Amino acid sequence: MIVEENPARRRFEILVDDALAGFIDYQVVAGTMVLAHTEVDKQFEGKGVGSALARGTLDQLRDRGEQVRVTCPFLLAFLDRHPEYASVVIKD
Repeated sequence: MIVEENPARRRFEILVDDALAGFIDYQVVAGTMVLAHTEVDKQFEGKGVGSALARGTLDQLRDRGEQVRVTCPFLLAFLDRHPEYASVVIKD
């Protein structure tokens, strides 16, 4: 599984065997990236693709030294289970 940012579509995408398996949409609001929506293709649900997408996205952001806001319910639940990503998220 490969997670890559697609800036033209404002999203992070996960590829499984060269097929688009899911994505996290983002918006930039007042200079801050907001992770707004996560979607995984039905054929990949229940196979850990959503978690791999979340990890890959958050790892890239952390490596770049960025902080983001999160409004996506899936990602908020993921972050509750993975406090190691707290440094990436701007708390309101």
